[in-house]
Amino acid sequence: MQQISDYELELMKVIWANGGTALYAEIVAALSVKGMEWTKNTIITLLSRLSDKGLLKTNKIGHRNKYTAIVSEDEYQSSQTETFLHKVYEGNAKGLVSALIQKDLLSAADYEDLKKYWEELNGSSATGN
Repeated sequence: MQQISDYELELMKVIWANGGTALYAEIVAALSVKGMEWTKNTIITLLSRLSDKGLLKTNKIGHRNKYTAIVSEDEYQSSQTETFLHKVYEGNAKGLVSALIQKDLLSAADYEDLKKYWEELNGSSATGN
């Protein structure tokens, strides 16, 4: 999946938060709530780039455009996490988790939640019981 800029990501977050589709006016309103007063040309250019990169589909509804996410937020996050893991940690997930723990970015409660999640995925306890 292609990399996108921080500004493009902001637009995708707006569209994802809107159920995966949004009209231009809805995008502008959501950006305004976030304190992002972007020009029309900036928004249209970024939406066009996202479409060119295969993340958005544009449908004409009368005189308005409806933007639909082709990639879900989960798919995007998974792809970016894998890219980051390989780029920064050479695929070593343990190194990433160790860094999160050392920098207090992963709390004991987070660890317990992740442990429960892991156990549910594997259908058994993490200790092999």
